[in-house]
Amino acid sequence: MSEDAIIRLKNVTKHYRLGSIATVGVKGFLLHLPQYIKAHRRQEPFRALTDVSLDVRRGDCLGIIGRNGSGKSTTLGLIAGVLRPSSGEVETHGRICPLLELGAGFHFELTGIENIFLNGILLGMGREEIEERLDDIVAFSGLGDFIHRPVRVYSSGMVGRLGFSVAVHIQPDILLIDEVLAVGDQEFQRKCFAKMAEFLAQGITMIFVSHNLTAVGKICNRVALLEAGRLVELGEPEHVIQVYQQHLANPDGREPGT
Repeated sequence: MSEDAIIRLKNVTKHYRLGSIATVGVKGFLLHLPQYIKAHRRQEPFRALTDVSLDVRRGDCLGIIGRNGSGKSTTLGLIAGVLRPSSGEVETHGRICPLLELGAGFHFELTGIENIFLNGILLGMGREEIEERLDDIVAFSGLGDFIHRPVRVYSSGMVGRLGFSVAVHIQPDILLIDEVLAVGDQEFQRKCFAKMAEFLAQGITMIFVSHNLTAVGKICNRVALLEAGRLVELGEPEHVIQVYQQHLANPDGREPGT
């Protein structure tokens, strides 16, 4: 690992056995369903990632883009430590805050306030630390009186607000974001991107998975493109996004007009 790197993936491969929905999660299973079916017919494990290597430097915001099922969420799960590689090495340094799935770490019968304490503790905060930041977390979420109501009555956007509000107030070394900003309204998204810019200025490292290429281009200083579980491009956002758009326009790899 280079001296300023905070995340390293070295020759990482991740495969799932058939029937491992409990391991990969419902979202991952559904995204990879066609590949699972093909693997079942061949009686072999499905590979979500194959021989992926990359370093993320301290203070980087790395965007990860690609089609559904390309391995983006699996990559975040490996960095977060909720998944283990089938082969290869994953190395991280510092406190990691993962925002990988709406409602993860929440109890839907508890109120928003109660879930702030629950989620904060799961993310490594102490009770006193949460109490000190409680007013800021509540204000950032913009949930108003709903903060005292059970999370089961929240919309998906409100759940996303609450999760992001807790995450950005624990001062992580590494923040992992997987499409959770897509559910918020424009005003809340503006607040989130402003907070992400503030984190970058503070040297906090971020991994940002999104289909919003405009947002990726604005906030990220490096971008990785995954295709069918392989890292096919890594570099400047403008270049990698252009390569991805070309892939989308020509999925079979042919030149236009051929």
